[in-house]
Amino acid sequence: MGHMNSFGAGAPANTRGSELEAALQRSGFYPRLVADVVNDALDGQESLAHLVHLETHFDHNEIQRHITVLVLTSEMLVITHVDDHQLDDSGEQMVAQVSTESVPVSQIKSVVLSYIYAQPQDYKPSDPARELTLSIAWSGGQRVEMGPASCGDPDCDADHGYTGNIAQEDIVLRISAEAEGLQAVADAKAFARALRAVNTAVGSTAHAELAASKFPAFGARLGRSHYRR
Repeated sequence: MGHMNSFGAGAPANTRGSELEAALQRSGFYPRLVADVVNDALDGQESLAHLVHLETHFDHNEIQRHITVLVLTSEMLVITHVDDHQLDDSGEQMVAQVSTESVPVSQIKSVVLSYIYAQPQDYKPSDPARELTLSIAWSGGQRVEMGPASCGDPDCDADHGYTGNIAQEDIVLRISAEAEGLQAVADAKAFARALRAVNTAVGSTAHAELAASKFPAFGARLGRSHYRR
């Protein structure tokens, strides 16, 4: 399995746009097509940060690739996914399947980062994570993992039913330092940090506006009451 990952943030808007285009070019996965689809989905909004994640799978004699591009703006998280399929055995006839989704940042309910560290008994603050999984939830979709339950007794053959976990997620990206490099893991972490910052800022503003509309300031109420007297 091969991976490619790129992140951009903290630069001027025109620079970030150039960085995104360069990342798509480096991926080598229909960069012109993917760039046009992403730009169309952005609908003129400026990119604050982006994350490009390319995966390549080898299945017998067939190579399967797909790319996921996350672009963060001040209002939206734009997700673009492209994968290709060959229509003939020689691979000369190809088709690309494209999907885009634009999610208002205010609707994002959770941003979850899961880390894997090697040799935790020897951990030092400078040690990087070996793997990172980024999970973003917004629609309330849930993933259910079920399996047979047990009582812990290896000799027990009684039926203990099933147990499982329910995880809320809409998109999950797994980034491995072994496959993609340590920088890719750091890039994904930085993108998640940028997403959290925008999401928190939007949520705080909306909460303040709602509070102001429902509950007038104490001074304003007092002034009106005094005036009526």
